[in-house]
Amino acid sequence: KTEPSKRHLPINTEHVNKSTINVNQQEYPPIVQVDSFSHNIIMKYNSESAQEQLDRLEEDADIQQEAQRLADIKLGTSPNTLAIERNPFTLQKGTGGHRANATTLRLLDEIGGVEGIQNFTDAFYQLAFVDSHIDQFLRDHDDPHGARFASWIAEKFGDPTEPWTSERQSRQVFPFHSHGHRLETPHDRSSAHFAAWHSPKRSADDFGEHFKLDDARVWMRLHFAALRQVGGFERSPAFCDYYTKFIGHFVSIYESTATKFARESARWSENPQNMKDYIAKGRRMSDVIDASYATALGSLPEHEAMDSSWPYPPT
Repeated sequence: KTEPSKRHLPINTEHVNKSTINVNQQEYPPIVQVDSFSHNIIMKYNSESAQEQLDRLEEDADIQQEAQRLADIKLGTSPNTLAIERNPFTLQKGTGGHRANATTLRLLDEIGGVEGIQNFTDAFYQLAFVDSHIDQFLRDHDDPHGARFASWIAEKFGDPTEPWTSERQSRQVFPFHSHGHRLETPHDRSSAHFAAWHSPKRSADDFGEHFKLDDARVWMRLHFAALRQVGGFERSPAFCDYYTKFIGHFVSIYESTATKFARESARWSENPQNMKDYIAKGRRMSDVIDASYATALGSLPEHEAMDSSWPYPPT
């Protein structure tokens, strides 16, 4: 294959509110380019930290799989095949990312397929929208966040219709402005997180900073709380057990220290009083936000704090 040429994203202003294109009548040059073959982002941005984190995302095996699958479909190559694994979670670090298998397909069916998953992803975003710490990363509440997240999860679990890849084939990309910079709306997972780091809701001091441990912990607690809220833990305990490991794996690409806290985050909503206290405190998790890693680690059971292999099997 020849090296694809790079081009600026076309901007269709016919469907965009003009106020989102110009800021104080100033023109800002595009800072995003897209590889038209793989849709990998090449950011022209002056934040070294954000660029390094984006590069790390683009090197992640799972994100590369997702980009390659979309490219394969466009070229009409590489049919989707599922590697059958006997162990519910046999993924080893550095072996090419998560793979769907017979177990994940069964668990997907138990939870109700993509519709069952969207029940809790929609519930999660309703919780996220009213949590000021998480909402700062969510530029537009009207985006179909829940549907997109559910499609991604379902495809990772082996949904043969590939809803995530299918949706990305037709997704339109539009410009938005944040803190004087012109960016593009997301077209995949890595660009979604880059957009979140540069949300106009973030303070100038935090603009462009990638996710930290407290961000990931609040996010996970609310996410598992939504899964519990819609009855997921009762409907399929096996799905929820695997899904906790699944989240523990995927959260590490955004904040490497967060994996240890996935189990605690899932347990947090077991006690209804925790949610009541959280709401009474203005929906702020004061025990998590701004806590140091050492303080956070001290809140875990010793065996979880000392376990550096979970959720992966022993080598």
